[in-house]
Amino acid sequence: MIENIKGYKLKQSDFLIGVDTGGTFTDLLLIKKNVWQSIKVPSTPHNPSKAIINGLSQLNLNLNLNLSNKKLKTITKENSFNLIHGSTVGTNAFLEKKGAKLALITTKGFTDILEIGRQNRRELYNINEEKPTSLVPAKFRYGIKERLDHQGKTITSIDLEELNQLKDKIKKHKLDGIAVCLLFSYVNKKHEKKIKEIFSDLSIPLFLSSEILPEFREFERTSATVINAYISPKMKGYLQSLEKNAGAHKILIMQSNGGVISTKKASEESIHTLLSGPAGGVSGASYYGKKAQYNKIITFDMGGTSTDVSLIDKKIKITTSFELEGMPLPIPMIPIHTVGAGGGSIAWVDEGGLLRVGPQSAGADPGPACYGKGEEITITDAHLFLGRLPARFISWKNDLK
Repeated sequence: MIENIKGYKLKQSDFLIGVDTGGTFTDLLLIKKNVWQSIKVPSTPHNPSKAIINGLSQLNLNLNLNLSNKKLKTITKENSFNLIHGSTVGTNAFLEKKGAKLALITTKGFTDILEIGRQNRRELYNINEEKPTSLVPAKFRYGIKERLDHQGKTITSIDLEELNQLKDKIKKHKLDGIAVCLLFSYVNKKHEKKIKEIFSDLSIPLFLSSEILPEFREFERTSATVINAYISPKMKGYLQSLEKNAGAHKILIMQSNGGVISTKKASEESIHTLLSGPAGGVSGASYYGKKAQYNKIITFDMGGTSTDVSLIDKKIKITTSFELEGMPLPIPMIPIHTVGAGGGSIAWVDEGGLLRVGPQSAGADPGPACYGKGEEITITDAHLFLGRLPARFISWKNDLK
């Protein structure tokens, strides 16, 4: 099971380290032959890779490495290790709405497609139903004159002068990313590629729907492209830092369907990592469920920021009809239901006086109030107050140092 992971062959002499990064804690598991060693360290939200480095330095690797604030020594084939990483960096950025500052470029007349969505309503008789807040504010959604027909033939050519004017306008806003989704670009990507070419000197990453999700249905395609653009810049910076400092021979990232992808792919198409951490939990539950001879399992994975639930009926199912907080994610993934409520989720009172919980989280720093640094009341604090956690839990974070 360890030597072959979805097509990636690992040598028996290699160390394998599994890492699950959450909003509050980071867990590491070292495996070599029959040796298993695990450790839990506080996450470092400002730089999630730092927690992994801290964990690696505490594991008894017996490698010719020094990972504690000194330059890494040479990694040879004899002492190399592979890192399999399940990350909630993208998930938490999405749930807590801490992703990139974006612009959306689309065909003129379709700038409001994210808010219009589809005509079906989840709560048919609720006239006060709240729709998800768009990840791209209206002032940063731009419609351009261009049009292809359903066969990809040009009806209206793209206006280069208009594009250059738009580029000058976008320059002033200091954006982190640009999502591009034009009508029928899944048939013919030439107009989207022209936009990428014109905007290439801006040093702002562009994400084309024809590359992220080349499928019909404008709403779903736009949603997927925008979500990818929203979380990718943060994911890319994180993975670059991890590659630079971890000292791993190979780093593979868990994706939402339970498989793994390279760090390059995960940086460019981060939408595939949205359920990266939770997917690993479901895969593990399925494996041990079969060992215990249970075919039907409900998994419950509560972290610091979110809670994830999934149903396994004999085997793990894969779906392409998935929503996260009301936004469609039409990519292959394990059907996991995620809510922004975890142990570190902050309790607050809204304008109407109602008690709300999340999606904001106290994270690892400052953490719940009972950790001794934070002041916001969280679910963990409520459980401590109700006597469901031992009193020594108050000093638990200090014990981890």
